[in-house]
Amino acid sequence: MNTGLRTKKDFPYDVIVCGAGHAGCEAALAASRCGADVLVLTGNLDTIAQMSCNPAIGGQAKGQMVREIDALGGEMALNTDQSAIQFKLLNSSKGPAVQAPRAQCDKKSYQLRMKHVLELNKNITLFQGIVEGLIIKNDKCTGVETSLGINFYGKSIIVTTGTFLRALMHVGKEKSEGGRLGDHVAKGLSTDFINHGIELNRFKTGTPPRLLGRSINFEKTEIQYGDKKPTKFAFYDTRTHDEVFHVERRGRWFHVEHHSPLPTINCHTTRTTSHTAKIIKDNLHLSPLYKGDISGTGPRYCPSVEDKIVRFGEKDGHQIYLEPEGINTDEWYVNGLSTSLPFDVQNDVVHSIPGLESAIIIRPAYAVEYDYANPTQLSRTLESLKVDSLFFAGQINGTSGYEEAASQGLVAGINSARKALNQSPVIFGRDEGYIGVLIDDLVTKGTTEPYRMFTSRAEYRLLFNHSSAELRYLSKLNNLSLVSDERKLAIQKKSETVTDWVNKLKTEIFKENSTFADILKQGQSESNLPQTFKNLHQETKSEILYQVKYEGYLLRELKSIEKMKDVERIKIPKNFSYIGVPGLRKESAEKLSHVKPETLAQANRISGVNPSDISVLMVLLSKSSVI
Repeated sequence: MNTGLRTKKDFPYDVIVCGAGHAGCEAALAASRCGADVLVLTGNLDTIAQMSCNPAIGGQAKGQMVREIDALGGEMALNTDQSAIQFKLLNSSKGPAVQAPRAQCDKKSYQLRMKHVLELNKNITLFQGIVEGLIIKNDKCTGVETSLGINFYGKSIIVTTGTFLRALMHVGKEKSEGGRLGDHVAKGLSTDFINHGIELNRFKTGTPPRLLGRSINFEKTEIQYGDKKPTKFAFYDTRTHDEVFHVERRGRWFHVEHHSPLPTINCHTTRTTSHTAKIIKDNLHLSPLYKGDISGTGPRYCPSVEDKIVRFGEKDGHQIYLEPEGINTDEWYVNGLSTSLPFDVQNDVVHSIPGLESAIIIRPAYAVEYDYANPTQLSRTLESLKVDSLFFAGQINGTSGYEEAASQGLVAGINSARKALNQSPVIFGRDEGYIGVLIDDLVTKGTTEPYRMFTSRAEYRLLFNHSSAELRYLSKLNNLSLVSDERKLAIQKKSETVTDWVNKLKTEIFKENSTFADILKQGQSESNLPQTFKNLHQETKSEILYQVKYEGYLLRELKSIEKMKDVERIKIPKNFSYIGVPGLRKESAEKLSHVKPETLAQANRISGVNPSDISVLMVLLSKSSVI
């Protein structure tokens, strides 16, 4: 059990988490659930789990990842469900594999609840302090130095510094240090990383202005309603009542009324105009990005409005989403209007948009430029290949998005705890879910722009429908303490129920030699199914129907996975030397030496390594009795 704040070398924490954003929170919680004694250091206790950009969770592929986080005992799904003010199932008219839940959250409710979750965890100690340096001996990280002159020691260290490493904010020609408006900047860590051989590069991200709601003319906008029947993120059919409301039931300041869902608020849409485009084009020379003040690469799939006007000049307008930031504030997020133009130009741009002619900006838009560490310097556990016991998670690995950060935090939290407790690592495969795809993409391929998850990145995406997450990770849960024994048993029972009903529907005759599965595949009504099936929980029914209707496609994906498993089983020794291997191209040898793939399958996924290189390695590994 945690014994509180301590600074002695001979009494280290199991895990120290540097940063308490979405990656840091999930890392700390996962490590604590694995039995580790955890210290969380953050520059500001009041911004734990801050939704720095849009207060929304989920979306295409991201929603599926949040459900995977929930399946593995993470907190993001429950936190979203408790703080959501609008739910929407994206792609609801398409197949279940690409359907994804999304929720607009009350950003303060989200933040406060997550902070309270951390506060109530007996294995976690929170402390406000900026980490300025690492304590490294013999290429092993053993602690951290803070700006307060206090050192803390740990068996494993997780860095989740987000956009705060040597961060520089841009509003027109004005520059100020900070990773978020009104927040601090971390400088010392970057120097330490470089000194210990960790390669850093620069990325940039941006955020739009925030508007005062009463100054918006909503009559000129189009209302975007949420779903009447929300698709939530957490799995409630396998949780006990206490597990659903664990914070509110134990928390001193959280009362019963918080069990009720928050009021729903509608979002709105409008569009930029030709006048908007003219204002931006006339002022491009004032944009830090276009005049060369920003060297970092920005996110391709979330471009600034300047980028959109320049790259898609033929369009007569671009859609703008007006999204509320909470129920106790009249602040609105202008999704689609990210910019770093000077403030007076921002005002003109906003006022050129229908409904925003008299809108009042209460927070300016800005761009942030920051350091990130090339993720190919990590193993699949997210531990550094350069410094032992040092783990990285979140935007420091070159990703964008709360969901990608939280997924990495979960993986780093599990593995840092297991390393500290002398247990074997846990690897997430590409065939298991989006979390495995995310980790493998980062450490194998790296990224030259802020990485965002898409369904198209997953070769087995038909298997990753959001209703199957618990079942896909059941084998991992059985070997970990991430969820309660009661929930494991409930998931096991759910898995058996799904298997039994899939078999029943495939074998039981409905009429004229047609099984229930046959009529489902023909698109006939589900009303013909047995009443005992209809009595099942909706989560279970959804998964059964998915497996029956898409059986052929799913079997094809499973066969592909089986073929790949043979190559995945071929391990490459950690000390394997690629330089000078006969028949192996120099470029491939250099890339393989940099990434240090753990398996032949991972080596095959490295950009620039071709099939002939893999054949050379297979022969060599066979001769050395590795295969």
